[in-house]
Amino acid sequence: MITPGTNSFGDFHLPLGSWVSAVVTWITTYLSGFFDVVRYVFTWMDAWMEYFLSTPPFWVVTLVLVALAFALKGWKLALGSAIGLLFIVSVGQWTNAMDTLALVIVAAGLAVVFSIPLGVWAARSDAASRVIRPVLDFMQTTPAFVYLIPALLLFRVGVVPGIVATIVFAMAPGVRLTELGIRGVPSEIVEAGAAFGSSPWRILRQIQLPLAKASIMAGVNQVIMLSLSMVVIAGMVGAGGLGEQIVASLNRIDVGLGAEAGLSVVVLAILLDRLTAALGGGASGASRLWRRDRRTAATATPDAAAAPTTATSEATASDRQTVDV
Repeated sequence: MITPGTNSFGDFHLPLGSWVSAVVTWITTYLSGFFDVVRYVFTWMDAWMEYFLSTPPFWVVTLVLVALAFALKGWKLALGSAIGLLFIVSVGQWTNAMDTLALVIVAAGLAVVFSIPLGVWAARSDAASRVIRPVLDFMQTTPAFVYLIPALLLFRVGVVPGIVATIVFAMAPGVRLTELGIRGVPSEIVEAGAAFGSSPWRILRQIQLPLAKASIMAGVNQVIMLSLSMVVIAGMVGAGGLGEQIVASLNRIDVGLGAEAGLSVVVLAILLDRLTAALGGGASGASRLWRRDRRTAATATPDAAAAPTTATSEATASDRQTVDV
């Protein structure tokens, strides 16, 4: 029975911590080569992404992002994106913001690459879904700091533990919403495709994935948002960027630096949220302008076509009069 005033059954104590430590020690001893390769690949990906975002002048990256916002959503999002990015430049956090954006793109991209196939597998196999769901529950409910302890042991201090912890933390909604979207496709449509002789791969590619696009893009959006929420935690393990600035402001109780870095994270979060929402929504801004021009041309076409029709009818009437005479 439980000893009064204690949290254990007398002298009995389940040695869970010792077991976990033994497993981690075995992994670091015998699988260190594999994790060194993973560390090298993740570091290389993050370095190249930082190079592409930080090397050009700020106005080049700003123009590219504003043009992307206009193409996907329209001039309102483009104007808001320009204002937000210029705000980041004005508070002197541009380089840190690009480092953070590079980390988020790499981590969220890898999380999406892993989560969508897992979601498809869970949607097409009930047995796989029963195994994957508790794993996702564990990944979502485990505190993010717990991921950092083995990540630091396996990958050492730097950007890689932050990327790994972010991937583990952000994968779950991508898997869940992909499975939900594919399972939500009406079975009659899938059966009709099978009746016409379509293979399972073709049904998935041409029927299920297009119809589940909205749900899948919502999952991608949530993956990106959760990746940004890990910025501060990644900064604690040497990932740099805005997270490091927020940690430094917390250590020094610097309210000004914390406000600048925190609002910069908010700007990036809003920008990425609107862009991914536009990707999963309706027509883009440029597409709407093109369609508007087509509608205008289509409205003007009947008036232009009416004149030849009228002239033809008048000529036909005159020919009839000539025949009568």
